[in-house]
Amino acid sequence: MPITRRLLAASALAAVLLGPAAWAQTKWDLPSAYPASNYHTENLLQFAAEVDKASAGKLKITVHANAALFKAPEIKRAVQGGQAQLGEILLVNFQNEWPIYGADGIPFLADSYDEAAKLWKAQRPMLEKKLAEQGMTVLYAVPWPPQGIYSKKPLASAADLKGMKWRAYSPATSRIAELVGAQPVTVQAAEVSQAFATGVTETMMSSGSTGWDSKLYEHVKYWYDTQAWLPKNALLMNRAAFEALDKPTQGVLLKAAADAEARGWAAARKANGETLEKLKANGMAILAPSAQLKSDMKKVGDTLLAEWLDKAGAEGKALVDALHGR
Repeated sequence: MPITRRLLAASALAAVLLGPAAWAQTKWDLPSAYPASNYHTENLLQFAAEVDKASAGKLKITVHANAALFKAPEIKRAVQGGQAQLGEILLVNFQNEWPIYGADGIPFLADSYDEAAKLWKAQRPMLEKKLAEQGMTVLYAVPWPPQGIYSKKPLASAADLKGMKWRAYSPATSRIAELVGAQPVTVQAAEVSQAFATGVTETMMSSGSTGWDSKLYEHVKYWYDTQAWLPKNALLMNRAAFEALDKPTQGVLLKAAADAEARGWAAARKANGETLEKLKANGMAILAPSAQLKSDMKKVGDTLLAEWLDKAGAEGKALVDALHGR
């Protein structure tokens, strides 16, 4: 028997033995920068499991947590270039690329879950248009809990932050450090615990969830509940990979994403209370900011908003107007 016919016969036999699903199966990678125990990652894992089940195993999504496949700043490019079909990013990390990514990192622009939801409703169509130009789309976005200030020493006002080493994770958090006279140090989520343990950083603005993930109660005494902003993680998808799926599988994916978004927002609200209680139980002081600290940070927020609007131009104004119902 000629070799080509032998290969065809072997393929046919394998198809009979393994069944059609083995040949129709598509495998996707989904990198994330956060630990498996974080509610964002738990949501991704449930999303992947639901896609697997609803597609009868036709689409298998492997979640790579804690920056195991790509580091946080690399994930967007990996999805755009097709090295990963899906990827979760923190939108504010990409503000230097396009100001609209940074809208939910502006202090006190949207400082509650309801305001954050309104911001996302206004922001999403703009993101979809921008990402389409880069061969991607956004499947959903889920917020982090409101951001407060972690500090190794007590803070009565912003002046107390002067000279402190400040963990920055986005252009906005670097700028806040500059405005209060702190020293910005770029530290990714996976490295926060080590940075505080070794004195690389002494303070930062972040959520209770990040503090719990990083066991900051071992190194930090104070968290001030400024409720400054609620940054969002977004799940991006490579458009060509999506279009290569059959229509039923595309439908499964989109439904699972919509369910994950609703589930994720509920989880964010729940995580806020739970993680703060756990930090408190482990010895961290969870405090309301003083009137002076709150006033100081509000001035910082006003400066950041003015600077952001200057860079974002008409798009930024349209977004803020939509948020405020103008």
